[in-house]
Amino acid sequence: MIPRTVNARLEILIRIPILNAAAQEQEVEAILDTGFTGSLTLPPVLITNLGLSWRSRANAVLANGIVEQFDISAATVLWDGKPRQILVDATDTAPLLGMALLEGHDLRARVMAGGGVQIEAIPAAADQQQP
Repeated sequence: MIPRTVNARLEILIRIPILNAAAQEQEVEAILDTGFTGSLTLPPVLITNLGLSWRSRANAVLANGIVEQFDISAATVLWDGKPRQILVDATDTAPLLGMALLEGHDLRARVMAGGGVQIEAIPAAADQQQP
């Protein structure tokens, strides 16, 4: 199960375990951002503290139209209790969880302070029934 809730600012918060360079779990609370198509953003200082390995640099167009460069690192997260390799974008914001991590899952949220959030894997049989 993936711990999650809706806070007073109506943000969906998801706690996600990340493995550091020594393969020890460190839990990070991230805000679900349905407009972010990547997997996860983390502040550069946290990426350094976790010892994540650098992979490349990329450009992104932010919501305000500004193009910004950022570093990309590799990480292993525990998603649905299983290790999953992802790319992490370095940004000077609160951690954001993107739609790439939710791929293959149903998302249901009661959007109110303290509301419940459900994230469940889509069964393989259901995938085959989709057009």
